[in-house]
Amino acid sequence: MKSLKTGLIVAGTAGMMLVAAYGNATQVTNTASSPAASPNASGTKPPLSLNPTTQIAATPGHSNSSKGGQVVESGPYHLELVVEKEADRTHLDFYLQRGDNHQTIPNAKITGQIQMPDRTQKALTFTYDQKDQHYTAFLPGKAAGQYQMKITADINGQKVDGRFTFNR
Repeated sequence: MKSLKTGLIVAGTAGMMLVAAYGNATQVTNTASSPAASPNASGTKPPLSLNPTTQIAATPGHSNSSKGGQVVESGPYHLELVVEKEADRTHLDFYLQRGDNHQTIPNAKITGQIQMPDRTQKALTFTYDQKDQHYTAFLPGKAAGQYQMKITADINGQKVDGRFTFNR
């Protein structure tokens, strides 16, 4: 009887420790549409599915404002990558914003280093689209597989990095 009580106490304590350890974890969800989904109201195809393991949930003090892409919060900055598959290339939209109100930063230098599915590296330079208030780049080719990308934003000499993964 004494060993049964001890066993229950140990099991209960272990269970409570697990609940305490994982009970406050923030669940990260992938908000991107599936590539097989139908076109949206504007007639364009939805963004490719993104790997949810590289998404980072919004930190306290940040809103969850999103354009439907993969989000990384880095200090006071909101970085978001939206990927759209086109016939012979991939269209990349990158949103760089500051603060809780997600104010656009239009004067940064944005570069991307991509590891292609065949493990080769490719560098991209993003240009700012004044009308849509985000940065854009095009990745030529249509090789199927996983792409890993590091985006570096140079904001007046301050470097901010974000890592993203997408499939084509």
